[in-house]
Amino acid sequence: MKKYLLLVLIPILLGSTIVDSTEIDFILTNQENYLLNFRVTDSRFQSIPSNPNLYSQIDTYLDRDLTQKISTLKVNQQFKIKSIEINKTNQQVFLLENGQYIFADSSLIYDDIILESISTQKDLWIKKDFKVYSSPIGNQQKELATSLKAYQLVHISEFVTTHTTVYAKIEGQGWIDSKNLSQEDNRMEAVQELLNQKYSSDNFGIYVKQISNQKTAGINEDKIMYAASITKLPLLYYVQEKIDNNEYSLTQGLQYIDKTSGFKGSYSPEGSGSLEKEATNRHYRIDELIDKTAKESDNVTSNILAYYITKKFDSNFYEDITAIVGEKWDMSSRLASAHMAGLMMEAVYDQGGYVLESLKSTNFDDQRIPRDIPVPVAHKIGDAYEFRHDVGIVYTDSPFVLSIFTENSDYDSISTIADDIYRILR
Repeated sequence: MKKYLLLVLIPILLGSTIVDSTEIDFILTNQENYLLNFRVTDSRFQSIPSNPNLYSQIDTYLDRDLTQKISTLKVNQQFKIKSIEINKTNQQVFLLENGQYIFADSSLIYDDIILESISTQKDLWIKKDFKVYSSPIGNQQKELATSLKAYQLVHISEFVTTHTTVYAKIEGQGWIDSKNLSQEDNRMEAVQELLNQKYSSDNFGIYVKQISNQKTAGINEDKIMYAASITKLPLLYYVQEKIDNNEYSLTQGLQYIDKTSGFKGSYSPEGSGSLEKEATNRHYRIDELIDKTAKESDNVTSNILAYYITKKFDSNFYEDITAIVGEKWDMSSRLASAHMAGLMMEAVYDQGGYVLESLKSTNFDDQRIPRDIPVPVAHKIGDAYEFRHDVGIVYTDSPFVLSIFTENSDYDSISTIADDIYRILR
């Protein structure tokens, strides 16, 4: 009986085992496996880029498993994507319209479209080595020929953001990478390039400074030379300071006596100027003395001002001037640099007084710095031996200091240097 029952149960027992073993294996397709394992944090594409472009070149393949390399796609090369597929190694790949495959690498491939556009009305300065394009879209842009120049001020009407950069639209010209634009006036870089390329000579000491932004350029600007009558500029500054402090007035008279010449630092009366060379004991108004010193570079009037107002270049005078130029400007040796003279001229400009007005109209306006410049120039000249100098304020929309010291050169060279710099900063 027991044997019979066992025989009856065997098929049942075996049958239940057979039912368990006949379940169908759960096999995923590549696409299903990709979807099952997809995470939101994956850096994979969820849609086909409408205008695909590359951050850097990428290889193309004949097969979706990327085993048979055939070619290379380059940056800004146009191509179209037909579909997204998943290969045997669970890689996301793009099938291109030409039948080739590429790895769908989001670190290499992006959708070259405008992400954001902002209208604006802004004036900016172009940097060096810029390019102008027909479009902000990388694989649609062409480099354009342009009349624009580096360091030029241009008007921007629109900014657009792409995956690679921000482009700016220059009215009537095209698109430029915003990295090639400056919010600050950068023309002093062009001045420095000019000086380096054209005037890098031991014969010249040149210092340039834009007053509004305090940017400077120079070549041999700290070279010490005999400054000649440029040394009258610290005197004129000090006289104006005393007038501003109400210690003297423009109408006050100073007497021309023998003692006003011959002291340490005084000029020879026989030098430049129209005032009598021998003491007359007459009184001359301070405004008249300033005018003759500034406009004629008169030695006698310079001595009278120095004798009375600086007290023959006393310690208070030197303390004031040293604070401006950063070192002692000796009135006897008259040694100085273009840099020192430029700082002194800027200090006179900051005063904005009678001295500055006198320097705007001198007997030397047809030569040196002002000769070829069609805007007002306040300046002070200096000549002696082999030295020819001029230092001034050039009144462009953004006034600048220009100090030119020369050795074994001439007036025409100073005029040429001044005109070259003016053409950049005008």
